[in-house]
Amino acid sequence: MARKPAIVHTVKSLRARVAAWRKAGEKVALVPTMGALHSGHLALVEEARRKARRVVVSIFVNPTQFAPSEDFTRYPRTLKDDVRKLADLDTDLVFAPDIPEMYPTGFCTKVTLGGPAEDLESVARPHFFGGVATVVCKLLLQCGADFAVFGEKDYQQLLVVRTMARDLDVPCVIHGLATIREADGLAMSSRNTYLSAEHRAVAPVLYRNLIDTAIHIREGSSIAWALREARSNLSMSGFRVDYFEARNAIDLSPINSLGDGPIRLLAAAWLGKTRLIDNIPV
Repeated sequence: MARKPAIVHTVKSLRARVAAWRKAGEKVALVPTMGALHSGHLALVEEARRKARRVVVSIFVNPTQFAPSEDFTRYPRTLKDDVRKLADLDTDLVFAPDIPEMYPTGFCTKVTLGGPAEDLESVARPHFFGGVATVVCKLLLQCGADFAVFGEKDYQQLLVVRTMARDLDVPCVIHGLATIREADGLAMSSRNTYLSAEHRAVAPVLYRNLIDTAIHIREGSSIAWALREARSNLSMSGFRVDYFEARNAIDLSPINSLGDGPIRLLAAAWLGKTRLIDNIPV
């Protein structure tokens, strides 16, 4: 029978639970989420369970990473259903704070980054990584986990979090898990529910263009040509492309050839009112 995880809403309660596990000599893993959990999130929880005796899942829709024009108010909030799914995975604890708990009156500190936080997502969403880095830093310090697990679907975010933890000496290992996909290749995302039936049928074209571009580059085509071809194909399929780029997989610096280091293809594009992101290694 599934064991329902305990739910706490305050940092004090979270730390008390973790302190008891620490006293017993148990390792702790954290999976930060904004809820609306799907199979991709659950794979992160399973990976966390492989790494630690105790697993904490945070569920917090973080307002500071949404611009005023974005979907903060309509972002799905499904705590009861999320807890049921986590019970099936034997999750130990759900940390579900409200906004005043995370950002109390007078809160005025923000983590800012350069390096992998520059360009790509930051062009369309300049506010985004400041909000992500700040809330993740808080969660890591609040929980005091040995490990934190993030999905590679948000590859730039993963590198930003790793850089933040390294630079601020946060004693937590940041682990990335390969993107979990639907049967047709679409990267799993809570925002996929926004897609109309028509757009959902077209959405896997983004992944297919990433695959085709990687093949072109591996077979010796010019990277610049392969990227132009992908952007053109996506536009003809009905996407509005924010970016489709090839970057160094370690630090996201620009690259011109296979000899410039391991390559990651990263893309963001709109279908109607839904923005999809994806990435793959070359």
